[in-house]
This record gives sequence, C-alpha cells and structure tokens, in this order.
Amino acid sequence: MSHPLYHLLNQLEAARIHFTVGRYRPDSVLVTLTTVGERVEVDVFADGNMEVSRFVGRENIVGGVELVAQIISDSAEPSA
Repeated sequence: MSHPLYHLLNQLEAARIHFTVGRYRPDSVLVTLTTVGERVEVDVFADGNMEVSRFVGRENIVGGVELVAQIISDSAEPSA
C-alpha cells in the first residue's frame, strides 16, 4: 500500500502513538493523535495531500462537572 495515509498510519504504529481514524468530510480522512501536551489532527486527502492542525497546551485541571456543562451549553446548536 503506497498511499500516504497508510504510510502515516504505519509510522504512528511503529512509534506507538495512539491515534483514531474518522471520516467527517467527504473529501478526506481524519487521523487524530494525542501526545503529552498536544493533540494533532491530520486531514489526508485522496491525492495524498495532508493538512495538519496542532493544538498545544498544558494539561492542568481547569474545572469539573460545571465546566463540562458550560462547554456543552456554549457549543450546543440552537433547537428549532
């Protein structure tokens, strides 16, 4: 298998980096990996092109159940 998606997955497996694969857009496959202090999203397109988003931050505890409820409330789509 020579597609860059398979090459990426093989590299992650060899490095023992946990990842998930999802399909949220019709034109790409999303590979999400998490390492200490960061989350990385790699969109891999049919032509092998990749777009990478990197989210870096500290892993401090910043809240509890109240914060979860607030995040859900802030992110919820309005009901019709």
